[in-house]
Amino acid sequence: MRTWWVRIALAVSALALVPATALGAEEEDFDPSLEFKLDPYVPIELGPIDLSINKAVVYLLLSAFIICAGAIFVVRGGLKMRPTRAQNLVEIIYEFSEEQIAKQGLSARTMKTWFPFVTALFLFIAVNNIISFIPLPISHEVGAFPAGIPDLGLYAATANINVTITLTILTFVATHYVGIKYHGVGGYLKTWVPQGAPGPIRPVIFVIEVIGQLLRLVSLSVRLFANLLAGHLLIIICAGFTILVGGFVGVVAIPIAAFFWIFEWTLVAGLQAFVFALLSGIYIGYAADPPH
Repeated sequence: MRTWWVRIALAVSALALVPATALGAEEEDFDPSLEFKLDPYVPIELGPIDLSINKAVVYLLLSAFIICAGAIFVVRGGLKMRPTRAQNLVEIIYEFSEEQIAKQGLSARTMKTWFPFVTALFLFIAVNNIISFIPLPISHEVGAFPAGIPDLGLYAATANINVTITLTILTFVATHYVGIKYHGVGGYLKTWVPQGAPGPIRPVIFVIEVIGQLLRLVSLSVRLFANLLAGHLLIIICAGFTILVGGFVGVVAIPIAAFFWIFEWTLVAGLQAFVFALLSGIYIGYAADPPH
């Protein structure tokens, strides 16, 4: 019961999803896409390469810090026979990652090497997704808080296609590395065509498999990107609608925004991380298995 009260209290913070400066903005000034604008905080340009630290980089670093700090905190505290709450949480995550993600896709020969990889993917994406629904002072607008602190806003690094395609490329490279490692180049390519397939249709099957391999880059990256982008846009638009329209019609949008916020935070954030890590494990495990 207490959990539901916490969720309801957090849902009220959906009003913070629109930058505070938007409260007095005119309708034509409201643009939800501005919340995804990536102005550099620290410009770093090396010729044509832009390595500037922006909002997406900050969220990625924050997620990495949360994961590393949490792990170090538990380990330095010592693993106990009567575990603390923090140790219980780590053990639950470990068991879930092992039983529900790694063992569902990775084979015995790849489990030891690639279990840490798929677990890291799951944790990194999940933490990124979860913190993306917490209003933080990262808005593109400044004015509501003193000392030039930015207004509250939402942002998801995983709603940036550059982030999701990079994670997908890591899985793509790992998959083919494992396939070549266990079968050799020629042997791995042979696994793309089922044994016993008639000779005339083997080239057709091989071309279809090549297309399927390339489409994995699209399916993994776009699924994660689209779900997080759509969820954030829905929340921001509903919250903005409340402010811009006002009156009874505007009030109606408040529970809608709260619903999307709770739905995305409690279900979509973890589910998309699970699906990404699970499919990565399946691709890697399938590449290592002998053809059958």
